Amino acid sequence: MSTVYFLMQQTFFFTIPLLLVALGGMFAERAGIVNIALEGKMLMGAFTGIFFINIMQESVPAISGHFLLVLALIVAAATGFIVAIFHAYASINLNANQIISGVAINMFAPAFAVYIARAVAGGTQQVFFANQFRIDRVPFFGNIPVIGPLFFQNTYFTTYMGFAILALSTFLLYKTKFGLRLRACGEHPQAADSVGVNVYKIRYAGVLLSGAFAGIGGLVFIIPTSVAFNATVSGYGFLALAVLIFGAWRPIRVMFAAFFFGLLQAIAAGYSGIETLRDLSIPMQFYQMMPFVVTLIVLAFTSKKSAAPKAVGQPYDKGTR
Repeated sequence: MSTVYFLMQQTFFFTIPLLLVALGGMFAERAGIVNIALEGKMLMGAFTGIFFINIMQESVPAISGHFLLVLALIVAAATGFIVAIFHAYASINLNANQIISGVAINMFAPAFAVYIARAVAGGTQQVFFANQFRIDRVPFFGNIPVIGPLFFQNTYFTTYMGFAILALSTFLLYKTKFGLRLRACGEHPQAADSVGVNVYKIRYAGVLLSGAFAGIGGLVFIIPTSVAFNATVSGYGFLALAVLIFGAWRPIRVMFAAFFFGLLQAIAAGYSGIETLRDLSIPMQFYQMMPFVVTLIVLAFTSKKSAAPKAVGQPYDKGTR
């Protein structure tokens, strides 16, 4: 049973960042903007968030624990938001190719992070931090048999934050006027415009919200899985795109897709701690490539059935009907 607890805890470490970044991509693409730049926004959020934690832990040790993590999450969200402005401006105002704009951000982000990290850290691209954020046991809930060890031990509050954001995103998308307008702009922007919806503003909102989520997701990915930022988020931004497609641009399905891929990543990262897998003597590289191979297979069989928003990737011209 301890193996099940271990695997579940590890799975959440990988599922939550995938969920957050995929939800961010969902808001942008539901508004009609292709967001292949999730990887770059995620990386930038991870870099600034970890860099902020590093500075605060060294210079202001009185600010620590979960309060420091909350501040770092705000910094990461703001970074993703700012980077998303450039993608939104190029895609919406300039009618630039949205794929090229996203690729440009993905190319810029790691180069910028490496340059700044080396300039500040003295020749190394690693930014270290002390992990003060793990929760050994949530009071009361952690003592519940079975459920406690699965969900409320060896965890991070970002796990619960991720599910809260999922609930908020579902409500926002399906139960609010903004969500209705967002979906309309991704399906029939001309029709939305004809009833007075400002398509440009709604698309901006979707992309900026997407950037904030991706920035948070980058930091949430690094915190439980490492003690340093190494100028990479291991392709998680692209994996989040696969989660988004597999989840058919719907929040609940995205959650299940994120859990599936998170489980594969947990097995790849922690197979040595699972006795059954360790005894198989399968090369480490097999487990490491498994999540990405499975991603390709799943997308090959499901992508045709996953209908993207009809107007996604299409520049909107107010004068066109």
